[in-house]
Amino acid sequence: MEMDWVPTYLNSFPYSIFFALCLFLVMAGDSLPLSHLGSPVHLLHSDVDKGDGSIKYILSGEGASSIFIIDENTGDIHATKRLDREEQAYYTLRAQALDRLTNKPVEPESEFVIKIQDINDNEPKFLDGPYTAGVPEMSPVGTSVVQVTATDADDPTYGNSARVVYSILQGQPYFSVEPKTGVIKTALPNMDREAKDQYLLVIQAKDMVGQNGGLSGTTSVTVTLTDVNDNPPRFPRTKTSYTLRIEAANKDADPRFLSLGPFSDTTTVKIIVEDVDEPPVFSAPLYPMEVSEATQVGNIIGTVAAHDPDSSNSPNPSQVGRGYVAITILDINDNAPEFAMDYETTVCENAQPGQVIQKVSAVDKDEPSNGHQFYFSLTTDATNNHNFSLKDNKDNTASILTRRNGFRRQEQSVYYLPIFIVDSGSPSLSSTNTLTIRVCDCDADGVAQTCNAEAYVLPAGLSTGALIAILACVLTLLVLILLIVTMRRRKKEPLIFDEERDIRENIVRYDDEGGGEEDTEAFDMAALRNLNVMRDTKTRRDVTPEIQFLGRPTFKSIPDNVIFREFIWERLKEADVDPCAPPYDSLQTYAFEGNGSVADSLSSLDSVSSNSDQNYDYLSDWGPRFKRLADMYGTGPESLYS
Repeated sequence: MEMDWVPTYLNSFPYSIFFALCLFLVMAGDSLPLSHLGSPVHLLHSDVDKGDGSIKYILSGEGASSIFIIDENTGDIHATKRLDREEQAYYTLRAQALDRLTNKPVEPESEFVIKIQDINDNEPKFLDGPYTAGVPEMSPVGTSVVQVTATDADDPTYGNSARVVYSILQGQPYFSVEPKTGVIKTALPNMDREAKDQYLLVIQAKDMVGQNGGLSGTTSVTVTLTDVNDNPPRFPRTKTSYTLRIEAANKDADPRFLSLGPFSDTTTVKIIVEDVDEPPVFSAPLYPMEVSEATQVGNIIGTVAAHDPDSSNSPNPSQVGRGYVAITILDINDNAPEFAMDYETTVCENAQPGQVIQKVSAVDKDEPSNGHQFYFSLTTDATNNHNFSLKDNKDNTASILTRRNGFRRQEQSVYYLPIFIVDSGSPSLSSTNTLTIRVCDCDADGVAQTCNAEAYVLPAGLSTGALIAILACVLTLLVLILLIVTMRRRKKEPLIFDEERDIRENIVRYDDEGGGEEDTEAFDMAALRNLNVMRDTKTRRDVTPEIQFLGRPTFKSIPDNVIFREFIWERLKEADVDPCAPPYDSLQTYAFEGNGSVADSLSSLDSVSSNSDQNYDYLSDWGPRFKRLADMYGTGPESLYS
């Protein structure tokens, strides 16, 4: 339970006096633990106090000198005894700073209130219990029987310590209880007083809205079924035959004939009752039974009884009777307690000794009748550690506190704290749960910023933005290196052309009969055709020359080395001025065979434009490779078609 202060401003509040509430928990049943007695609750300091001992502080009011004392030199206020909210919830104190020599006040007196905050240290109690109630038999489901009420001494305005929910521990399936109101109602129809006329119920009230870790109290309710007229009259069943005497009389006899005798007669009738096959009947409509969850297989948990109403008590193989058995499974303590959740605990590098860094709680799958009670402690190996301590809050929770300051992620970024938890079962069970604590860099408010230990290998003062910029530069450099390596590998690869893409294939093959060249658009053959010509000017290719050559031009021969230089130089100048030329590091291939060919160009681009017959006899002088053309275009007798 925390102690906080609320200035009442009954007097003019001296702003030059600073009250600081220390983060100090007052636990152990609204009480100050003995290990913390004397720890400061408030800090009183005056602006005129220069720390030279000239100022002293005094305290007066409720509990001054007996419950609360003040260090006259430092202004620290201490609690000297346990504090219980249920005994007194508020203390009104007055503090003042005095000049030590003159004993005169240097600040106006200030009044403030210390409020004792509640913890869940009181279980719900049924002040009116045990209860007795009655309900008519055969009542429909949901009929109200009685309302039970539990009270909790804890503070109803703080947390859930006094918020109670109700449950039924014994009395099912006959009765139920509403969780919020405590109203007990019938849960089964046709409850027969003649079969069972009284029931004992056990009702539980649990605070903390019924959550794990809450305290509980129980009460008993005795419910009696009152009688209603639900049984018609029945003759007893004693006989297999009946003898009846029956009289018949004439109601309207004629007086004139009365002398003839009585006008009535009697006879005897014997009735024999024949047996019929009836189903067996159970001795009770419902058999309630209880069995512990630890019961071994084969143990008897109860008995039922039935009888055959037939006179011969025959086996009756064709008739079946039905009864009902309600079995309640009783819980045993067979589950050890464990952490209520997976805790993510952090401690700041600048944490001070005594700071609470985590509050842990436990859960248990068992459901003891008196509620759970857990006890926390550090394991034997962890008791003497110099980093963290544990304080059992006595309310099914425990607080983890620091024992030193100056945690450093460079030295150790993660701590593992084993915590021993014991329940209150009989016999009690225990378990060890490990709490993982990470050391983090925190801001001024104590909020963790980063907990990664890897950040410490970076130079001091390196920000997150700088780290991102460095990583981006490294990534860009890697991409550039990859591109350069890829381009160099492509340069080293030989330029291999397949047959279909070879630039020399622009010379049309003449493998079949028919016309001449058909593809002269894909490549400019003039570059190869006119290598032996020393050109003074370069004719534009997009203008059709006006002069048509009637014969093949004659070219001036020049040395081969000049031809190659001229050829390469022309190609270089064209590439320099061509915006669509390949990159500087691309490979250029030129099919050039040089001088010495005995044949002129075969291109039709240089053919005469007249329709007159041409002499192709020179084809016969070119060798066997041009024999087919010579046969097709020659004028000799061998060119005639067969």
